[in-house]
Amino acid sequence: MPNSAETPEVQPGRGLMQRVLRQFRPSHQHSAFSATLLMMSAIMLSRVIGYVREAYIAWAFGAGATTDAYNAGFTIPDWLNYILAGGTASITFISIYTRFIAENREEEAQKTLSVIITVMTSVLGVGVVLAEIFTPQITRWWFDGFSPAQLQLCVHLTRILLPAQIFFYVGGVVSAVLLSRRLFLIPSLGPLVYNASIILGGVLFQRSLGISALAYGAVAGMFVGPFLINVIAAARIGTGYSISFDIRNPAFREWVRMSIPLMLGVSLVSADDWILRHFASSGIGEITRLNYAKRLMAVPIAVLGQATSQASLPFFAHLFGEKRMQEFAATVNASIYKIVAAALLATGFMMAAALPLIDLVYRRGHLTFTDSQEIAVYFFWFSASLIFWSAQGLYARAFYAAGNTLTPMVASTVVTLASIPVYAALYHSYSVVGLVVASNLGIAANCLVMAMLLHRRKLVLINGLPWAELAKAGITAVAAGLLSFAVAHAVLINSSRVADLKALGLITITWAAAVAAGLRLTRSQLPGELRRRKATAPPGV
Repeated sequence: MPNSAETPEVQPGRGLMQRVLRQFRPSHQHSAFSATLLMMSAIMLSRVIGYVREAYIAWAFGAGATTDAYNAGFTIPDWLNYILAGGTASITFISIYTRFIAENREEEAQKTLSVIITVMTSVLGVGVVLAEIFTPQITRWWFDGFSPAQLQLCVHLTRILLPAQIFFYVGGVVSAVLLSRRLFLIPSLGPLVYNASIILGGVLFQRSLGISALAYGAVAGMFVGPFLINVIAAARIGTGYSISFDIRNPAFREWVRMSIPLMLGVSLVSADDWILRHFASSGIGEITRLNYAKRLMAVPIAVLGQATSQASLPFFAHLFGEKRMQEFAATVNASIYKIVAAALLATGFMMAAALPLIDLVYRRGHLTFTDSQEIAVYFFWFSASLIFWSAQGLYARAFYAAGNTLTPMVASTVVTLASIPVYAALYHSYSVVGLVVASNLGIAANCLVMAMLLHRRKLVLINGLPWAELAKAGITAVAAGLLSFAVAHAVLINSSRVADLKALGLITITWAAAVAAGLRLTRSQLPGELRRRKATAPPGV
């Protein structure tokens, strides 16, 4: 018999499974690597459920005046949340709260949490009431191409959606508490619950409520997802809250100073959807078709950029707070390199596979093959901006980690205002495709301006990027994209699922083989970098 004092042998498979399952415990504190992996997995799952949501909407309602009104109904709620809340939950508050936790100032952290939630919930509540009152006037002005029936439906849906912004904001602040403590699992579940609730609302109440069922599902999802589950998780780790209007609190005043630029500035990252909807409101179904194209492109954006950006902010802030500037710059550039290189490769595939991909994803029910062809054109051109959408979030968070929200928001506001005439000119010259191109130019300008400003302030130097490696990825991406595009045009796509699957399969095989060959021939370091498990967190984090 074995000695009872001996350590029992752990089977390798069992040990690996235990390590994997540990990552999904709500109380597990993550490293930068595991946090990024978890956020990527959660966001990918969220996008899958989001695809099911969009596919359900396409099946049930197609792409027409009703769906245009539904998508437009989110504009005023989104705008209200942006103006009054900005990124104050996920950006400025998390920086302050992380600092308090690192300095063991728990009581001050709790007081700051209480006053921010109390004051901003009150402000947001007043904003919701005013928006409810003036919804008809704002909607008529912003969507001047809508018919009277569309305007009426849009007003109705907007008024349903507005109160959900309070749940979204409070939930965002509470999730920032969890993220500050490196508890990423529960915050990552919010979008999953939200998307699932919209689908459930439609399935259960579509016949009795029509498209309004989706709006009611969104409100329920916002309450349960971003709000309720985060509040419960925060309470379980001892986070307290009490009503407080102590606006003299020094940390609250610091938060206000950091947040005002985010509230007053207008980033094209958010404004792009509003501008697209404004110009596209003149064409029936165009808002919806643009939305379908952009929502599908949001999948790689979320996986490559959003997940990494969200997971990186606490670690960027930690490095900057300890004045480890060289490591801070190297960490940001390493993240940018991996994301941009991967985005370059993905772009070639997305552009080549646009039509079969869109047709397989969306065409069913009320959505026709003609709709798929038009959406695929928009998706093709949107894909060209993937690298900029993916990288801009990291550049912005490098500024936020440094406690500087003014510079990026002033720059983003200038880019946004300068872009509006470009949207108008390209729309009048090239219709909706012109809007897509204008969107690409705008987000590219926004990303490059952020990079140059970080470089000028010697925070993150542009020449710190491995340009030779990026060139290898770029050459490989172009070659793989062109070969895949040639294969796509050799296959006749005639509205049958078999043709779609055949085309997508051939494109995927061609693209994967070309990428593998290209990276090998150029001796790219990208595969090794993507496999590397080295955490970007500082020691002990």
